[in-house]
Amino acid sequence: MIAAWIVFLGLLAFFFKNILDKQHNPNQEINSSVLNSGIRVVRLVRNRNGHYVSRGYINNQEVTFFLDTGATTISIPEPVARKIGLKRGPPISVSTANGSIEVYLTTIRRLSIGSIVLDNLSATINPYMEGDDILLGMNVLKKLEIIQKGKILTLKQYP
Repeated sequence: MIAAWIVFLGLLAFFFKNILDKQHNPNQEINSSVLNSGIRVVRLVRNRNGHYVSRGYINNQEVTFFLDTGATTISIPEPVARKIGLKRGPPISVSTANGSIEVYLTTIRRLSIGSIVLDNLSATINPYMEGDDILLGMNVLKKLEIIQKGKILTLKQYP
């Protein structure tokens, strides 16, 4: 009887974790296409908190991006950077909402979200950042056309 309850509670926890994950990131399956003109298009659905979160890849390693127009560059939590094999470069001081902190420069060989692919991007490794989401800053977003309509954000990359 106890084993049955343990299995039941485990399945229940798994079920609700899956629901919470989908609420945080409704873009686990990317709506992506490449038009005949060569334009690469990705459509993201806003999550229940009003943010755009998406599955993507850095150097062929799966990650979760949090689109942040207030971030100057890509900011990667240090545990995530270690997990995907990024190396710390020289330290620099950056200003955040919580004040000035020291982060480390790094370079991303390839970043992709659906059909959108960008190479050789500057990023920072942030030892103070919590969680697993990577802030996708303006050094990426400025290379794309961004259109928001309702709950959909459309990203376009021109050839």
